[in-house]
Amino acid sequence: MRVTVREVAQLVGGTVIGDEHQPLSGINSLTEAKPGDISFLANPKYDTYLSETKATAVLVASAQKAPNIIQVVVSNPDFAFARVVATYGPKAVPPPVGIHPTAIIGDRVRLGANLAIGAYVVIADNAAIGDNTIIYPHVYIGHETQIGTDCMIYPQVSVRERCLIGNRVIIHSGVVIGSDGFGYASVEGVHHKIPQVGIVVIEDDVEIGANTCLDRARFGKTRIGKGTKIDNLVQIAHNVETGHHCIIVAQVGVAGSTKLGNYVILSGQAGISGHLTIGDHAIVTGKAGVSKNIPPRAVVRGSPAQEIKACQSQEVAVRRLPQTQQTVKELLLRVAELERRIAALGGAPAPASGGGEGSTP
Repeated sequence: MRVTVREVAQLVGGTVIGDEHQPLSGINSLTEAKPGDISFLANPKYDTYLSETKATAVLVASAQKAPNIIQVVVSNPDFAFARVVATYGPKAVPPPVGIHPTAIIGDRVRLGANLAIGAYVVIADNAAIGDNTIIYPHVYIGHETQIGTDCMIYPQVSVRERCLIGNRVIIHSGVVIGSDGFGYASVEGVHHKIPQVGIVVIEDDVEIGANTCLDRARFGKTRIGKGTKIDNLVQIAHNVETGHHCIIVAQVGVAGSTKLGNYVILSGQAGISGHLTIGDHAIVTGKAGVSKNIPPRAVVRGSPAQEIKACQSQEVAVRRLPQTQQTVKELLLRVAELERRIAALGGAPAPASGGGEGSTP
């Protein structure tokens, strides 16, 4: 990497504070950067590192009090840094264009132009692969499965029969698409398998993290909407449908036939019961357990999940329980002492004033 601060600013549409002609030779985090590197500050939690970093230039959202650092002010430092890395950072080395001699290609397979199909890939009969798609070694593509253009499929991915994958889809290692949905009929103590004859549809611009599983539908389709991003170790059950541009974070589980709207966020380790509807722009926080429908734009927390402010109030009350218990204990002691004193005076607690017939004027 040999560029100037000015060239980086032009790439990301930023404004330079400092010497725009300063050369840059590397990319790194604030804490690991050395002279010649460019870094970024996107989270206020890391403000303190700005005075300590050895980076030559830093992408920032607004001008900072750091006269020793060249600043490039942009609207979104995180996204801008991603563009810098994509443009100037190290590039992955894809398999060479062509079909490796150890790959096994079935009958009547339709292959697009400029494909890279790595060693020991298996593509079953009647499958179709679009132009410019890269398939790394040890991938299995089932019969009649269709994969679009410009896709990236990393090693050890399995895509079973008849599934449909759109364009520009990225599938990371260990993903299983189209495994059987979890369906059994229990009769006289025996669990009998219910055939899962549907498919999985993955729309354009989806990315699926490592070791995630997307089950085929019992009937019809399990569908992942366009632009959705799925993290590692996620389980999507049969007949689940997501809207467009959802974010599903690591270790989330979504049970069968649940429908997600557009721009839904499911945070890490959230669990979603089956046959629910999650509205557009809803957010489920980490480790929440969702057992009821969620309206659009709601933010829920806890298990069972509820509106976040109500849940937080309950959590505060629980944290205060020891103090509350001590207060109640002290009040009980004071009441007992008052009763003892009244009894010692030979009286009894005064009756509450009612103001009715027979009361003392």
